[in-house]
Amino acid sequence: MLDIKLIAADAEEIKKIISQRDPSYGAMIDQAAVLNAEYKKILARAEELRSKRNELSKHVGVLRRDKPAEAEKIMAEVTDMKNEMAEKETSLEEFKKKIENLLLNIPNLPHTTVPAGKNETENKEVRRVGAVPNFNFKPLDHHAVGEKLGILDFETAATLSGSRFSLLRGDGAKLERALINYMLDMHAKNGYTEIAPPAVVNENILVGTGQLPKFREDMYALEGEPKQFLISTAEIPLTNLNRGKILPAESLPLKYVACTPCFRKESGAYGKDTRGLIRNHQFDKVELVMISDRQKSFECLEIMTANAEAVLSGLGLAYRTVLLCTGDMGFSSAKTYDIEVWMPSENKYREISSCSDCTDFQARRMNLRCKTENGKPEFVHTLNGSGVAVGRTLAAILENCQTSDGSVLVPPALVPYFGKDKITSK
Repeated sequence: MLDIKLIAADAEEIKKIISQRDPSYGAMIDQAAVLNAEYKKILARAEELRSKRNELSKHVGVLRRDKPAEAEKIMAEVTDMKNEMAEKETSLEEFKKKIENLLLNIPNLPHTTVPAGKNETENKEVRRVGAVPNFNFKPLDHHAVGEKLGILDFETAATLSGSRFSLLRGDGAKLERALINYMLDMHAKNGYTEIAPPAVVNENILVGTGQLPKFREDMYALEGEPKQFLISTAEIPLTNLNRGKILPAESLPLKYVACTPCFRKESGAYGKDTRGLIRNHQFDKVELVMISDRQKSFECLEIMTANAEAVLSGLGLAYRTVLLCTGDMGFSSAKTYDIEVWMPSENKYREISSCSDCTDFQARRMNLRCKTENGKPEFVHTLNGSGVAVGRTLAAILENCQTSDGSVLVPPALVPYFGKDKITSK
């Protein structure tokens, strides 16, 4: 959530910056500025009334003894002031709620280093790592490879749950488990504390990380009260672990990692990646979260991105890292790197991780602060990144490591976890 003080100080500048994401947000900034100005006007009147009431109340006791008639007159004035104050307090609460609801639907401001652009075509490539495989045969897509090996079963998954679900059998399930353990071990060595959080969270937790209220249609809601939801990413519980707290500065940065199931309705994504493991309603993902002070968060973003890249490098998969433009970033992000793995069947790179610095945008929503050197609390910066999506990594291995006889070579780094160096048809 943006700081209303920024908007009040220079609404035109904030409009200019936020419009790089989408020009329609400019009108929302104007609306927030108008509401805040009215709020300040009412607040000033309420404070004026409170001051006058207190001043008059001091003299009532003396006047009651010496000038009772005048005292009664003043008491009537005080009563009128109390009534008007009550009206102002009600108005203040109403305006405060309107401003907050509006701010909850405005995205974060892009950082100055983020390139301006409308969509993914204007993202900036930062680096390419690894050699793209050169096959002497036409490579199959991952679902064809997996189905021929008998380790992916989309037909049964559709029978059980409908479209955009997957079922892994035998070596497929074992490979997924090996990938999860490999990733978690790697991130633990880099100082991340492993967490096993709930996959169900309360409504206010989703407000904290920015999924609600704007993206409610993408979430799976549970029936009953209190209102609860299935998580779409472990970022949600991990970032909220310390909500409402004031953290000691020396404890930062905090580093968490978790592997959880993730649930997304993928609203608006119909027609895209309807087959395979790329865009499912349920999938496993290893997620990284860091809580940083304001001074070091962009340094932490580079570290987190390198940690996610190391997973792919360790597996020998070719990838590239791109800096997202203003029009392609997520709602809560101020700066995002996407890591894209090479997919031979499509002859292109596909997203497998997003690493974002959300500055104090989420921290304001969950009231998460740290103590500064002068002892004054300030909002922390929160960061999150896929470290990485397990299903997409499995798909990348099936495509990049397939052989002409239909078998799949297991990356050497996974062999200790998987137990053998090749997957063959049974």
